[in-house]
Amino acid sequence: MNLALVALIGVLFATGTYLMMHRTLTRIILGVGVMGNGVNLLIIATGGPPGSPPVIGELGTFADPVPQALVLTAIVIGFALQAFLLSLAWRNWTLDGNDEVEDDLSDRLMARRDAAESEAVPEVAPPDDDVAGEAPPPMPPDDGTGPGGPAS
Repeated sequence: MNLALVALIGVLFATGTYLMMHRTLTRIILGVGVMGNGVNLLIIATGGPPGSPPVIGELGTFADPVPQALVLTAIVIGFALQAFLLSLAWRNWTLDGNDEVEDDLSDRLMARRDAAESEAVPEVAPPDDDVAGEAPPPMPPDDGTGPGGPAS
């Protein structure tokens, strides 16, 4: 792997990460695509020497086809992911008129409720040694008028 290829992979990762840190769906989708291309280039670069055919090498030796198969699969999955994200962006654009990802109001309310519950934890009373040795209070006598009525 040469230095220019490593630099290109680094630039693709950095650009993809920078784009994914924004709140607009368009930039997030572009970041996913750029970072996916960086991953594909990394897999191909680590798969073998550049310039050799994917299946049959120069001297009739077989090259490892696994990196090429992985990249082809990643390309298909990347297209599917980008199509899904584009449909989400289009839906958000038609509903709200922008493609910015906003904080969810219900998530904020749940976070506030969890914070309030964690602050309002009741104090545990220390064990009272006097109560441990006492007998339970006596039961009232059974006159046959329980929940089902008088016994027949």
